[in-house]
Amino acid sequence: MSANTYFNQTCRDCPRLANFLDEVKLKYPHYHALPVAPFGDSQARLLVVGLAPGMHGANATGRPFTGDYAGLLLYQALYQFGFSNQPEASAVDDGLQLNNCRITNAVKCLPPQNKPSGDEIKQCNHYLAAELATLPAGSVILALGSIAHQAVLRGFGLKITAAKFAHNRMFELPQGHFLVSSYHSSRYNVQTKRLTPEMFADVFRRIQDLLAPR
Repeated sequence: MSANTYFNQTCRDCPRLANFLDEVKLKYPHYHALPVAPFGDSQARLLVVGLAPGMHGANATGRPFTGDYAGLLLYQALYQFGFSNQPEASAVDDGLQLNNCRITNAVKCLPPQNKPSGDEIKQCNHYLAAELATLPAGSVILALGSIAHQAVLRGFGLKITAAKFAHNRMFELPQGHFLVSSYHSSRYNVQTKRLTPEMFADVFRRIQDLLAPR
């Protein structure tokens, strides 16, 4: 399956988001200010799913979790556990490469106040569903936050009540996949210590165990 089936940079299916991006582009002409494509290994068995691009992060750089606070803990953990060649992500030309990992978002466009509507989350879900369908058997999906968690369930055609969100909890999915959920690596969660580096490392230890050869 080609990348075009799970991403469309010209998508304007959500008028509120499309119009907001137009406004952002006028204010910040050098920003990406378009839907943000998934990034990483096309054959990855780990798919990290965030919520949506951040205003001065992915929306600016054009790469998920790049250039904003939410990416600090994520990319440090990916490096620590062997999924990345470097612990920081600052720009699309920074030399960062992911190994056996890809990062995407439940909503591909920057939403006002970082809050997509329920209808926008549902409208964008077909892209995530198509991406989930490309995963090799026995893959792990790491959902960062409850909205990403629910979007993954919906992407597999499951009811959002099929698995309740909780930090560092694992759920078995169709096609032999696994869903591991975590608190989002947002500035608020990290600074309030709702999510600590140790807690996030435990999540990645679980992921490593799930991906280990049987």
